[in-house]
Amino acid sequence: MQRDRKFVVAAVAALAVPVVAGCGGDKSSSTQSNPAPGEAGKPARTITLVQGITDEPFYISMQCGAEEEAHKQNVTLETTGPQKWDVAQQTQVVNSVAAKRPDAVLIAPVDEKAMIAPVRQLAANGSKVVLVDTTLKDPQLGESRIASDNRAGGVEAAKSLARAVGDKGKVMVLSVPPGTPTTDARIAGFKDELANHPNIALVKVEHIEGSDAGKATAAVNAALAANPDLAGIFAANVTTGQGAATALKTSGKAGQTKLVGFDASPKQVEDLKDGTVQALIAQQPLEIGADGVRQALAALDGRPVQKEIQTRMISVTKDNLNDPAVSKYLYRRTC
Repeated sequence: MQRDRKFVVAAVAALAVPVVAGCGGDKSSSTQSNPAPGEAGKPARTITLVQGITDEPFYISMQCGAEEEAHKQNVTLETTGPQKWDVAQQTQVVNSVAAKRPDAVLIAPVDEKAMIAPVRQLAANGSKVVLVDTTLKDPQLGESRIASDNRAGGVEAAKSLARAVGDKGKVMVLSVPPGTPTTDARIAGFKDELANHPNIALVKVEHIEGSDAGKATAAVNAALAANPDLAGIFAANVTTGQGAATALKTSGKAGQTKLVGFDASPKQVEDLKDGTVQALIAQQPLEIGADGVRQALAALDGRPVQKEIQTRMISVTKDNLNDPAVSKYLYRRTC
């Protein structure tokens, strides 16, 4: 049964997130939860979570949710991923995982086309594959696909930014390169909603290679130089949001050029509190991780699997930040 696609506009509270310890290859990191004992002398099932990028609060929070569910289910969970949002790096990680032949793999593909072949190899090796957060163009891949309604998130981001800029002025978008379904959908939703705001002009969509915060800072600095009257920015993921906030602070434009970000990392929440950010569109990464483990086990057991699950999102502002009802939406730096 598919989850309702709906937005809950609410608040947020405090939070923390896990740092992924580096090991594995030069370009990946890996952690492993405490091995769970098998039943009746049988070895514990093994699940590997392949993040889109390590040491990012969204994916660390997803790891936390997966670890908590794995512990409940007596499953051994290993977490790994690339250090940058990069096809070559994630392919290297996936090839390493495929060689180990875990019972199941939860993966957030960094590109909907380029990662098809590596993920096919995982399935060909006998691992049950669940797609988490991002998906692939091949509909045959993925026992289950678990993600937020990202187009609706982009719509809400546009509404939030329009309110912040007084429904007029120049705005820009920061995102990862095209090919990632989640961010592509956010931008599409954002553009759709902007059509309802004729006095707002989208002057630039900047794609940041490698989801690099430093490059996002440079892009915003360049945009501010070209458009000193830039009214607002929509940053479509964690790192671009953090990079944009840095640029606004160093340029003296914080609070003047409005910023709406996607996700709710601890750093982003601090930027919201100090007025650098006007709104955050927060997802439910812990629930995505937990759902991934549950659906992987259902596939392994031959039980019914939910082919699509969409988790909720909220719009977080300084005004509703202290509402305790939605603290689960804030991301962590440690589990």
